[in-house]
Amino acid sequence: MASSSTRDLTQGPIGKTLLVFSLPILAGNVLQSLNGSVNAIWVGGYLGEAALTATANANNLLFALIGLVFGVGMAATILVAQSMGAHNLPQAKRVIGTSATLFGAASIAISILGWQLSARILDWLGTPTEAMALAEAYLRVIFLAIPLMYLFAFVSAVMRGAGDTRTPFYFLLLVVVLDTALNPLFIFGWGPVPRMGIGGSAMATLVANSISFTAMLCWLRWRRHPLWMGAGELQLFLPDARILRALIVKGLPMGAQMVMISMAMLMLMGMVNSHGVELSSAYGAALQLWTYVQMPAMAIGAACSAMAAQNVGARLWGRVDATARAGVLCNVLMTGTLILLAVVWDRQVLSLFLPAGSAALEKARHLNHIAIGSFLFFGVTFVISGVVRSTGAVVAPLVILGLALWGVRVPMAQWMQPAWGVDAIWWSFPISAGCAMLMSLAYYRWGGWRQARMLEPAEDRVATPAEVAGLPPTPVCAQPPTPDRIAPAQ
Repeated sequence: MASSSTRDLTQGPIGKTLLVFSLPILAGNVLQSLNGSVNAIWVGGYLGEAALTATANANNLLFALIGLVFGVGMAATILVAQSMGAHNLPQAKRVIGTSATLFGAASIAISILGWQLSARILDWLGTPTEAMALAEAYLRVIFLAIPLMYLFAFVSAVMRGAGDTRTPFYFLLLVVVLDTALNPLFIFGWGPVPRMGIGGSAMATLVANSISFTAMLCWLRWRRHPLWMGAGELQLFLPDARILRALIVKGLPMGAQMVMISMAMLMLMGMVNSHGVELSSAYGAALQLWTYVQMPAMAIGAACSAMAAQNVGARLWGRVDATARAGVLCNVLMTGTLILLAVVWDRQVLSLFLPAGSAALEKARHLNHIAIGSFLFFGVTFVISGVVRSTGAVVAPLVILGLALWGVRVPMAQWMQPAWGVDAIWWSFPISAGCAMLMSLAYYRWGGWRQARMLEPAEDRVATPAEVAGLPPTPVCAQPPTPDRIAPAQ
């Protein structure tokens, strides 16, 4: 497994390599979405619309609070991928050690702070009164699960950076199986297990992630995964100053993007909440459907980012551009197909997340028909931004996202309601997503992202394979660089 668990993404045909590499990521996204949907069916179908509204508010808040930590994980993934592309395994392990320490400490801090302030934040969001107690009960348990949930996500991300998408998928499958099986047990109780209601859904998530994360660490150690750090390498968990600086300087802007998305979604959720539980539950059901529609974009985009980063490390710029083109094409075809299916079959799908005979169903269908097209633009933007960030260019994607969300989406959703009614919220999705796509493509074409660096140039020296293996250096003849390895002038 040590030789086959990681994949060299700097070789082979671009399209085929990207597809094979992305399939486990896509399958993992499917599993996560199915897991969330099954949980939503239990909560919405058996505990009512107020419970579904509570989980929708709580999950949006959760996404916002972990955004900055997630940025550190993205930065670590890029650094690991660049190191693997340069055949520098020792540096990849140094990155993992430093980022794991930072990531773990930050997630614990978020867990403690969120547990204490969950009620106040939910009140600030304007959570409907009838859903407030349920949302707080759910969110408090979820906050206890955050360290395990996001350490699991972090380890999975850096393994993808090294070209290993299979191992994270297997243990994500374990999470989903356990979470799905434990949800009804903890919600309704059975035997010695008490009835926990909506808090039981969150408890199932905590237990499932605890078991799977522990099992994954044991598996990596047993199978001697290339990225596993044994007892003799524990010093690598002491933060390396230059890597820590890169993680913070590059990770914070990427994390800020997640926070920016979350805050915009929370603003929209507040607008929707002001129209009552019925519309809130319709929006929550649509969010479940949209999770599936965006799956190809998320999977292909994540694969493109890791693949581009490895080729940046190997300085194969022609393959970087080819990766971007292949990713955009795949996203347009796959996401476009899912959008068509989601419009044709939306009644059947949306009804799964709402109580039988709910008046919210037609509202959910209406808003879905307006907003779902935005995910076609989102897929293109996600790929382009991932490729751009693979070099360390993180500020421009942040600015583009800020302009699209806070310059277009939120103002339009708020200010156009007097003229368009609640439809202004739904139309803000495709219009702002289209603006983000056009700005991203313009920056990719004319921006200076190829000159960006994750680490300072003076310190970013690439080790040779002989150095990595601890062998004495061998003389080589100087060769002129091939065109594929020269960064084009901007």
